[in-house]
Amino acid sequence: MKTAKRKTSKKPAPPVESFASVWDALADTPEQAANLRARSELMRQITAIVKESNWTQTEAAQRCGVTQPRINDLLRGRVSRFSLDALVNIATAMGREVHFELQAA
Repeated sequence: MKTAKRKTSKKPAPPVESFASVWDALADTPEQAANLRARSELMRQITAIVKESNWTQTEAAQRCGVTQPRINDLLRGRVSRFSLDALVNIATAMGREVHFELQAA
């Protein structure tokens, strides 16, 4: 018994969007993307300090004035769980100053 071959119609692929950064892809607005970029950069620098200092999560939490689970979130890069204010407070508790620089877009 022969089986009939189906004609398959290929649908055109949807257009591929490109973004300047992952934050631009995730955010709904340029302002949100800028906020995500700033938070991720602060988190990256705080994480580097914790690692360079060879602190355990418990030690880092005590020095930063937060809980150990909060440090765990920071070290795992969970950007959505931190505001800029919270990250500035953590950096300050570590004895660091935070500076921002505005550049033309």
